[in-house]
Amino acid sequence: MEKLSIKERMAIDRCVMPEQDPLERAGNFNEVNLGLAEELALQEAQRCLECKKPACMEGCPVNVNIPRFIGRLIERDFAGAAESLSLDNALPAITGRVCPQETQCESQCIRGKKGKPVAIGYLERFVADWARVNSKGDILKAPAKGKKVAVIGAGPAGLTAAGELSRKGYEVTVYEALQKTGGVLVYGIPEFRLPKKIVQSEVDRLIQSGVKIETNTVVGRTWTLNELREKFDAVFIANGAGLPVFMNVPGENLKGVYSANEYLTRVNLMGAWKFPESDTPVISGKRVCVVGGGNVAMDAVRTAKRLGAEEAIIVYRRSKTEMPARVEEVHHAEAEGIRFEMLTAPLEVQGNETHWVSGLKCQRMELGEPDASGRRRPVPIPGSEFVIPCDVVVVAIGTRANPLLTATCPEMKLNRKGNIEVDENGMTSIPGVFAGGDIVRGAATVILAMGDGKRTAAAIDNYLSSK
Repeated sequence: MEKLSIKERMAIDRCVMPEQDPLERAGNFNEVNLGLAEELALQEAQRCLECKKPACMEGCPVNVNIPRFIGRLIERDFAGAAESLSLDNALPAITGRVCPQETQCESQCIRGKKGKPVAIGYLERFVADWARVNSKGDILKAPAKGKKVAVIGAGPAGLTAAGELSRKGYEVTVYEALQKTGGVLVYGIPEFRLPKKIVQSEVDRLIQSGVKIETNTVVGRTWTLNELREKFDAVFIANGAGLPVFMNVPGENLKGVYSANEYLTRVNLMGAWKFPESDTPVISGKRVCVVGGGNVAMDAVRTAKRLGAEEAIIVYRRSKTEMPARVEEVHHAEAEGIRFEMLTAPLEVQGNETHWVSGLKCQRMELGEPDASGRRRPVPIPGSEFVIPCDVVVVAIGTRANPLLTATCPEMKLNRKGNIEVDENGMTSIPGVFAGGDIVRGAATVILAMGDGKRTAAAIDNYLSSK
């Protein structure tokens, strides 16, 4: 494909991702974003200025060589673009869908200084989807090193580390507590944002490269950490932060109150929307309140809408400006008819005589001075209490570290929140045991966990090579 001049490239408008009609998609679990057609992807790739000093790479937690894969895309070398991506990113089809590029690589794009940045995430998804259909998926590997590494947790951090270590020649076994591989990618992110077949195809590619995965294995119960240390040369802990946080208000024990973890796991992993065909039910609710303003809250409220809620409501104590959810997810939720109750804080979950949820008592807030997070602190407005009638409440205000594993290993140092402390190389207080992802940094994004997995895999390689 003939390259355009800088002037011609600057004249191209950023592409728009094709998507399902909002009213139609609000009633199904099919993927919302439909992906770019080939010509649209090639046109968007031509918007890249191929900077000599690409700032976009500085914003990527896994350090993807963005100009290299886009450059090959411009040349219509799809296989080369896919190979380039795979060298840097173990899960490109996933990050192309759920990574917040707008605050990372795209926020550093030079084109964004005087207009809209290159749609790097859209192009990453296009290349990864092309590779899934057309590529053999072979992974170049170093010669076997004769050493074994255990990875605890098959989420984004664990899968990334497993892929990197396998490629470096290590024998890798991943232990996953649930029956499906993928961690938050399969139990937390809904089908309409990240289809399960996409996750499975990435997992299959790792298995083909030699990674072994044992599901239904709870480290801390099935195996202790010390038992794994005896079997392996190094251990990487990446079991996430899956213990839900609740509001600590009256009525949270009523029937119809869910943590977002339970709600999304029942639907995403166990097919609750198909009950009684599936093994687990979920209360659909005619009016559902979801408390929180992050991506998990958006996932839960949009799921409630798809389960048939007549009204699905976000209850958030700050304004839309302070919401941590991706702008795209908020936009999609608004288009699907989600109601937003902003500057609203829950005070009590109210129930009826049969102990079912009947409403959420709230109080209006106003924004004061910024707090430690940098966002303006919500301050109650006296006398502003009101009740939102509802029959389901989903609490999506965060998670913390589950002590199931760490409780069996008291010599491991934890911080005051129960997260594992690591040094600059990702090693814990126990030699040969490393950790990364949410179990270290607290609940964060998929791509940050993947960055931890990639960096720690390199540290494990250095550690084992020096022994």
